[in-house]
Amino acid sequence: MKDQILNKATEMFLTLGFKSVTMDDIASEMGISKKTIYQHFSNKDALVKATTTNLFETISCGIDEIILADKNPIEELFAIKEFVLKNLKDENTSPIYQLHKYYPRIHKSLMLKQFDKMGSCVVKNLEKGISLGLFRKDINKDYISRFYFSGMNSIKDVELFNPEVFSLKDLQAKYLEYHLRGICTPKGIEQLETIIKTK
Repeated sequence: MKDQILNKATEMFLTLGFKSVTMDDIASEMGISKKTIYQHFSNKDALVKATTTNLFETISCGIDEIILADKNPIEELFAIKEFVLKNLKDENTSPIYQLHKYYPRIHKSLMLKQFDKMGSCVVKNLEKGISLGLFRKDINKDYISRFYFSGMNSIKDVELFNPEVFSLKDLQAKYLEYHLRGICTPKGIEQLETIIKTK
């Protein structure tokens, strides 16, 4: 039952927002009593923390599998972007905004975990791209990994990018292209443009 609650809560939080969804909403959607939820999660904060942790672990495992597939580093970044968007239901920005605004400690903890994971993945991706002649040799990997991470989070800022005007799916595609055009060699640009044409 705990896993079922976790799965339903994750689905509802990502669709409607972490603040918008109440424990009553989840109980009603599942056809169970609110008391049943409280047997597994002491309060809503505990449920929000559990759902974000579970989602982070699911996405981390998926990213690891993509990396193990040993694609070229440009294809790898596109595959990771698609996988993350799929798992976040194309990531409506409202849930992320609500998590940041109403659950700041949980959001901060999640950001730190994401940076640890994403930072090391991006550095390895950069090293692989340099060794294959797809990325420039003169780039600073520590700077670029941080630029990439901070940019990926900035495009989720609803005040900078109003979701009614900017689709997050489109923003992520444009941001990834922006990142790659800044670090690619002519050989890398050629591969990037081939991939973009097929998307």
